[in-house]
Amino acid sequence: MNKHFQFFSDLLGNHFYSDPESLFNYSHDETEDISILPSMVLKPSTVEQVSKIMAYCSEHKLTITPSGARTGLSGGSIPTINGIALSMEKFNQILEIDEKNHQVITESGVITQVLQDAVKEKGLFYPPDPASKGSCFIGGNVSENSGGPKAVKYGVTKDYVLNLEVVLPNGEVIWTGANVLKNATGYNLTQLIVGSEGTLGIITKIVLRLIPHPTQNLLMLVPFKSAEQACEAVAAVFRAGITPSGMEFMERDALLFAQEFTQDFSIKVKYDHAAHLLIEVDGFNSEVLLQDCERIMETLEKFDTDDILFAESEAQKNALWSLRRKVGEAVKTQSIYKEEDTVVPRFELPNLLKAVKSIGAEYGFTSVCYGHAGDGNLHVNIIKGNLSDEFWDNELHLAIRKIFQEVVKLGGTISGEHGIGLVQKQYMDIAFPEVTLNLMRSIKAVFDPNGILNPGKIF
Repeated sequence: MNKHFQFFSDLLGNHFYSDPESLFNYSHDETEDISILPSMVLKPSTVEQVSKIMAYCSEHKLTITPSGARTGLSGGSIPTINGIALSMEKFNQILEIDEKNHQVITESGVITQVLQDAVKEKGLFYPPDPASKGSCFIGGNVSENSGGPKAVKYGVTKDYVLNLEVVLPNGEVIWTGANVLKNATGYNLTQLIVGSEGTLGIITKIVLRLIPHPTQNLLMLVPFKSAEQACEAVAAVFRAGITPSGMEFMERDALLFAQEFTQDFSIKVKYDHAAHLLIEVDGFNSEVLLQDCERIMETLEKFDTDDILFAESEAQKNALWSLRRKVGEAVKTQSIYKEEDTVVPRFELPNLLKAVKSIGAEYGFTSVCYGHAGDGNLHVNIIKGNLSDEFWDNELHLAIRKIFQEVVKLGGTISGEHGIGLVQKQYMDIAFPEVTLNLMRSIKAVFDPNGILNPGKIF
């Protein structure tokens, strides 16, 4: 290994790391309590350096894992098999905002919110907004096909990616497509890379399409006395002809945990509030938005709700969204947990919630559920609490498998936005038959015949 250290040290100078602190920092992301030390950490700053690194690793069959901001929840950026961690944090420049064509060209290590703020100054909008948007990298968003609250109206990352510069495992550099809105030229390599979790290539540059930024929005928080009714109301709003720009579900405990975590108790959660929906509409015409809210309220009259809170200021809107975005972190502070990223057609959301609670009762665990209800995307947080280590380590996977089987029966799949990575690969047989998995393995082998790039993920 010493000769390899020398090569990377000569190539990167001070941006090669093998000290214990660096190795630990790049041994984990936000996935549960998993930590696997890399053999070294590399921080290239140019495409040429990445190309030389990949060519060297391919020649010497050294395993390597791309690392972004390490905010992922499926272990995608955790190195395995004594592998190398390849940090993309120095690829942090927005290269061009093309106002004429509503596009942006960015390096992959740019923080998502930084990108959003930069294009907003030009009156433009990049909608995908994962909860970690203030720290996650746009390259990681592409690798995981990230979503977030705005996906219900505007779509997810894949809907905005036009073209990618990618370094292949053998060191060759390619562009996957073209900077155009329509492209029927050969296989769609761009969309193949999106969501591939860093297993096919290293993303260095990204071309994204943009849209005009909405100038107005309205936000309401709706308490329900039944969590299942809150889920039922989601599809009802869409059937009424309204497409919200955000429609988030929070069980009672999810909101209470977030309040405790943020120390923001401005929202009164009554004893009979079982769940809340956070509903946003946005656009360019205030009268249209008020009409949308009136139709939403008319629809909600059919359900057992309490007083609806309308956010009266930008500060109150930001406070409500902050509570929702902090739920994931808040749950972590309560207990060891496992988070499942289930997604079903939105009409099936009540049946999914019912199944999760039924399986929890059968196996004796408590769950806290929240998520992007407008997409049918339910995050199921299974709380360890007083459960034994024996059950947690050796039996809980049976309950998770049962949840995923119910998800697939309802027409859904086992991950909506977090990816498969390390922690969900044992369940891929539920989502796909072996013939489909073998096709995916074959694609991986074409891109990465030596199996060096982010091994041990997805399959």
